[in-house]
Amino acid sequence: MNTSNKMRSKGLKVTPQRMLIYDIVGELCHASIEEIITKTQQANSEITISTIYRILNSFCDHELLAKINHPNGKIYYDINMHEHHHIITPEQLIIDMDDPELTQLIQQRVLDKIGINNQVDKISIQITTSLRQK
Repeated sequence: MNTSNKMRSKGLKVTPQRMLIYDIVGELCHASIEEIITKTQQANSEITISTIYRILNSFCDHELLAKINHPNGKIYYDINMHEHHHIITPEQLIIDMDDPELTQLIQQRVLDKIGINNQVDKISIQITTSLRQK
């Protein structure tokens, strides 16, 4: 599904500003707000910082983007909306980790703990790694 159809399917009006910001996040993959602002204003200096924030929040509210809380205190935006996990490397890189088996194991463990009448809507694990001391 192309970008404009994704936006329409989530009930959002397609605008040039939204298209630009969504494409920039897609290009950057896991993007900080600073990176998004810089790239957006390089492409169109008339888009204000408050507009960028509003558009990103709207995308998150409509499940077109997800926020990642990085251990460095920054928020990163993730365009990958399917269920997956993140590994954060010692270099502070964010790597997607697709592991349906791990997700299923966690879901089953949670359901065993809280009871079968509940439903797990989403599982997202963030693993932070560090350099090994020898």
